[in-house]
Amino acid sequence: MVATPIGNLQDLTPRAQTILRSVSVIAAEDTRVTGQMLKHFGITTPMISLREHNERAMSEKLVARLAAGETVAQVSDAGTPAISDPGAQLVAAVHAAGFKVVPVPGASALTTALSGAGFMCPHTLFYGFLPPKSRQRQDAIAPLAGLPYATVFYEAPHRILDTLNDLANGFGQDRIALVARELTKTFETLRRAPLGELLAWATADANQQRGEFVIVIDAAPPAEPDEANAHDHVLRPLMAELPLKQAVALAQQITGAPRNALYERALSLKADNQNDEEIDTES
Repeated sequence: MVATPIGNLQDLTPRAQTILRSVSVIAAEDTRVTGQMLKHFGITTPMISLREHNERAMSEKLVARLAAGETVAQVSDAGTPAISDPGAQLVAAVHAAGFKVVPVPGASALTTALSGAGFMCPHTLFYGFLPPKSRQRQDAIAPLAGLPYATVFYEAPHRILDTLNDLANGFGQDRIALVARELTKTFETLRRAPLGELLAWATADANQQRGEFVIVIDAAPPAEPDEANAHDHVLRPLMAELPLKQAVALAQQITGAPRNALYERALSLKADNQNDEEIDTES
């Protein structure tokens, strides 16, 4: 599994060049696209086409070639295979057949965009391409907006404005995001701003609607604690062992919170417990 450049041909690693020269065959998503790259490096290894619509059948043929002692390199048109590109079915078939799978790292639009985003969240959710229709896209976005992860999307130029609009509505106009366009290419653009501003920026400049896009959206901010429930972790165990007034007095000493607020909360917790007990008795 050989990663290839996402734009700048200098990003093809020496190891990748050696492998592409040495294997028996290169399985390429589009032989015309890969052929241009191979020509640049003077690589003459024969190619076959492995794309989304023939991957299952082609995987069987490639496994048979591995069984015959050949070696195979799989590439997509750009970037790392099997990441929003063909390759996963082939990898699964090779594993199932008991042959060795060797990932050869290199360019990836996902990691390239993340490294230029500057978001502090240590966790990332890679979504890939959203659905092409707006209603399905909105439905897909809704459960993502509150997650504590930086979320990464890929998008094509003809949908970028509609997608940015749905993202701004779903995540909120003020959520900070990065739009990375044409990464590693001549007109590479990285723009970090609130989603509402990014939509206005892309709408105002037709040049920013061209090329391939990666959108990175910052994680949802931590939820503000509910002030009414903020001291339940202190009140509950004290109420389980002490009379209510003593529990409140001790909680006030521990937390420094206003006694009246603690007392009101304790009464509410006590009422909730009584209601739960009545429900259990009735059932």
